[in-house]
Amino acid sequence: MKRTKVIILETALKLFNEEGLPRVTLRTIASTMGISQGNLNYHFKKRDEIIEGLYFQLVAKIDETIKRNTTTNNPLEGFLNISKSMLFCFYEYRFFLLDFVQIMRENSKIKAHYAMLLKLREQQFSELLEQLKSEKIIREEQLQNEYRNLYKRGHILSDFWIAAAQTQGNEITSESIDSHFQIMAQGFYPYLTEKGKEVYFHFIKT
Repeated sequence: MKRTKVIILETALKLFNEEGLPRVTLRTIASTMGISQGNLNYHFKKRDEIIEGLYFQLVAKIDETIKRNTTTNNPLEGFLNISKSMLFCFYEYRFFLLDFVQIMRENSKIKAHYAMLLKLREQQFSELLEQLKSEKIIREEQLQNEYRNLYKRGHILSDFWIAAAQTQGNEITSESIDSHFQIMAQGFYPYLTEKGKEVYFHFIKT
């Protein structure tokens, strides 16, 4: 039998995704679960604590995805796998991307951790690029800070792709994620060598 705390997080995630953060209160979550708000408050005193719990769940899932795919013998394939898997993670916790600015404004703990996380992800991306360059899968930089700016474009796109799709009236489903992955993956294509392009097309076709 699942612990109450786990069920609270699962219920909150479903409600946040379906209704949006502004419409979901502790009372909403408790009512949906059929428990008293006092019972819920025993586990989470504030809504922010639930949001933080879900945020760190998402971070842990992405960390595991990165760890699992950085041990591959093919670093480009690993990178593409990470990118696609991350889209599914973001879809599972999509309220974060839809209410991203509000969460960053209101939750200092998440904001501070996210700032630290960006530096870590940039370091991981830089290490991957060095490996890709050493294996002649991507070309050398032709512009100053070219690959650092590639990383910045990538994380901006990953943070706001769901919000952009929603404002354009496009429903995001697990089935449509592949098309969004294609958009993101193609942004990396101009940096590939001929060797890298072979790996890229093999991955896309499988």
